[in-house]
Amino acid sequence: MNNAIIINENLTIPADQIEISAVRSSGPGGQNVNKVATCIELRFNPERCPQLSAPVINRLLALAGNRVDSENTIIITSQRYREQVRNLDDACDKLKKMILKALTPPKPRRPTRPTRASVERRIGKKKQTGEKKSQRRRPNWPDSD
Repeated sequence: MNNAIIINENLTIPADQIEISAVRSSGPGGQNVNKVATCIELRFNPERCPQLSAPVINRLLALAGNRVDSENTIIITSQRYREQVRNLDDACDKLKKMILKALTPPKPRRPTRPTRASVERRIGKKKQTGEKKSQRRRPNWPDSD
């Protein structure tokens, strides 16, 4: 791949930061699957990219989840299409969406308290459940002697 991935107007990932290899796809496709390497494997190490800040890198690695190897390289595969070029575009699009999602910082959580009505509903349901369970007990008959 000779061209870079344009994430937004401020961020572009250069082509030398991305490693692309074509491998054989799995699944249905007949003899085409056995002959042609259409699956694209895209590797990107965000720690080696100077355009990304440390918080963005941490969020990106967290978003990637199990796609990250031991060297913190994100591995994205695409075998959706039968053409190598379309799979390459799809893999680049997956990386672009992941980076865009990591660029937006998470909204800080403001601790809130439950409303009075929700507390009353919860306690009411607990009392109903307790009453239901108490009905299941063996009755305590007074001794008749």
